Amino acid sequence: MLRRYAVLLLLLLLGAPAARAQTATFVGFEFRAAGAVVEGADTLRQAWAGGFNTPQFSSIDLNGDGRNDLFAFDRQTNRCYTFLNAAQPGGGRGWQYAPDYEALFPADLAGWALLRDYDCDGRPDLFSYVNGGDIRVFRNVAGIGGRPIFQLTTSQLRFSGAGVGTSNLTIGGYNMPAIADVNGDGKLDILSYDFVTANIIELYLNTSPDACGAALTYKIDTNYWAQLQTCAACAAYQLPGLACRGGVPAAKPTHTGGHNLLVLDVNGDGVNDVLDGRDNCPELVALLNQGTNQLARLTASSIRTDFPSAANPVRLPVFPAGYLVDTDFDGINDLVVAPNMLDNSQDNVSQRDNVRLYRNTAATGAPAFGYQPKGFLTNDVIDVSEAAAPTFGDIDGDGLADLLIGNNADRVNGQYRASLTYYRNVGTAAKPVFSLVSRDYMGLAAKGTAPNVFLALKPALVDLNRDGALDLAYAANYQGVNRIYYILNTAAAGRPAAFDPTTANYFKPQGAAGSGVLPGFMGDMPCFTDVDGDGNVDLLLGTDDYTEPGQSLRYFRNQGPGVVLENAFVAVNNDLGQIRDGAGARPFHLSPTVADFDGDGLPDLVTADNTGAVRFFSNYRTLLAGPTAPRTNLFWNALLSQYEANRLGQSALVRYGLAAADVNADGVPELFIGTETGGLSSYAVRRGTPTPTRPPAAAATLGLTLYPNPAHTQATVETAQPTRVSVIDATGRLVRAPDALARQHDLTLSGLAPGLYLVRAEAADGTAAVQRLAVQ
Repeated sequence: MLRRYAVLLLLLLLGAPAARAQTATFVGFEFRAAGAVVEGADTLRQAWAGGFNTPQFSSIDLNGDGRNDLFAFDRQTNRCYTFLNAAQPGGGRGWQYAPDYEALFPADLAGWALLRDYDCDGRPDLFSYVNGGDIRVFRNVAGIGGRPIFQLTTSQLRFSGAGVGTSNLTIGGYNMPAIADVNGDGKLDILSYDFVTANIIELYLNTSPDACGAALTYKIDTNYWAQLQTCAACAAYQLPGLACRGGVPAAKPTHTGGHNLLVLDVNGDGVNDVLDGRDNCPELVALLNQGTNQLARLTASSIRTDFPSAANPVRLPVFPAGYLVDTDFDGINDLVVAPNMLDNSQDNVSQRDNVRLYRNTAATGAPAFGYQPKGFLTNDVIDVSEAAAPTFGDIDGDGLADLLIGNNADRVNGQYRASLTYYRNVGTAAKPVFSLVSRDYMGLAAKGTAPNVFLALKPALVDLNRDGALDLAYAANYQGVNRIYYILNTAAAGRPAAFDPTTANYFKPQGAAGSGVLPGFMGDMPCFTDVDGDGNVDLLLGTDDYTEPGQSLRYFRNQGPGVVLENAFVAVNNDLGQIRDGAGARPFHLSPTVADFDGDGLPDLVTADNTGAVRFFSNYRTLLAGPTAPRTNLFWNALLSQYEANRLGQSALVRYGLAAADVNADGVPELFIGTETGGLSSYAVRRGTPTPTRPPAAAATLGLTLYPNPAHTQATVETAQPTRVSVIDATGRLVRAPDALARQHDLTLSGLAPGLYLVRAEAADGTAAVQRLAVQ
């Protein structure tokens, strides 16, 4: 990396073009199933899709074949999923995970995202949350091959009404509205709980002058729909003639108080009813409208808490939301129900197998929803509930890489605790097949009850004592204390591993507290790799710790066999790579992994963090001399023929877990990303010169302008399209980290020594341009 930038600087000084496409050694990743995954008698059809926590489902034709495909948006992680309606080898149709189509959706979606056709062109448009509870809308227009292109129609829906004039149509940060034709005039209306009190329902009617409602003008029809108010208890309502149970008054405003609404005709009488899911409640309550579509009326008999049937009512641990989707390709919408909470930090519920399916067998009239025990899609993915952290190694001694996954926690048998899930590789060296053996490997979860339980288990299979046999290390919280534990393998090399949990020890800090010693912090992510080339595995630690000086990635050297293993690791660098987010701040929940991805015989580093950024550092040992610019547009999108940034989600609470292993014996490591949603995604390496997404002169189209030049304390960079800008000195050292995408960047040069520097601008598609800058 250092040599590359030094050569580039020399070329610039000799008069080579100031802006050119990048053609240096390149590595990227492409989504590819790493192998079959088997649980019992079932082969998981979407094994590597990454799991689900709070998916919101909508139908859309993604590939222009005239068939409805599937879009899902996960609220907790702000992640999109796309599945194609695909022909199956044995006949019929099935869902096929197709992540390339996720790039067709806006990258900044958050809160909720629903597809509804507002202009009657047969192409569902995108309604989404924005700005703390407002609603923005993107129109779906036909792109190449009929693929959707989402064009922003309005960044803020507005409404009119007596006493308010015109105002923002705001539903609050925790409500998800029903967007449907409520009054039967063919236009999309909006029904939502009031964002201030969260205990009454407001109806906004679409008053657009056209027959379809494409102008998206709204007025408030009523702020007291059906004269309904929620009570303090779950599934309890106050209506005319119906008081709250036990005399408890209607619910008061709270800091959450969210509701999810869905409009449908439950009983087939031609009048729209409503399904209501409430935060901190398990029921999806049916509110049966005994009035008309224009004037709703509810009575005590309107409230059904056993929907859709007394035998199998909807019951989720918390905050259910309903979606109408044709899941089985019979042309009839089924009911899919999933939780919709913001996070699991307070509820501590299981987020595995949490999407319920009620198949509709009635083509006309009242829907007949029948409960399907296997659920929808979640039974077809690897899912360990939340914050999956994978590691690979030969556990059973057959020479094949097995899979061990830690998690943050899952609620099983009333206990919220972490565990290790073990998939044994029962395939061949070239064709792995991962078969589920245990969801509680070594019985770590079964042996304790709160507070004697593990949380935030992050495992690593590694030979710690150089005896040729893999040992087990794992970061974990136990009894409120965070440590990196290890269990030495007492079996000989090549034999099935023998781990005795009762012998677990942990690595001790070496030195005085506050001097940068090994921290212990919830969610620490250990990566063992020989940093200094002495044959001993050292420790790279991704950490959120703030009790010891340091940042997100820290390097601890192994002192070698002359030191007791528990005292082996001493601090060397507490800010390796000086990794920062787009705003120059420290990222959190950083996870590292190391392997020779680019095939040059030197170890590379890949990191991921809560911002969603996955960064690639070629030959990470150069980071010991100072930071270098990472690559972030790493993931090949065959649909768009370009490399893109990671799209597996981002939020303050998102935790990734990275691993690298050659599981198919092709001599090239695969990259595995454990997701916050409890699943794994697998990627094959793509090496060589990148396939251009634009002509070779594309870099010139960035229109990189740099002024003043020479400069003293500040310089301005302007580009024709949004870019990230970094500054590199003559040795290849990164002196200004890449910032957020923008067309204009103001560079602060104070603190830089006089001399020549490279200013590099990189667009989202990987196109880059470089100019030299003289600092005086």
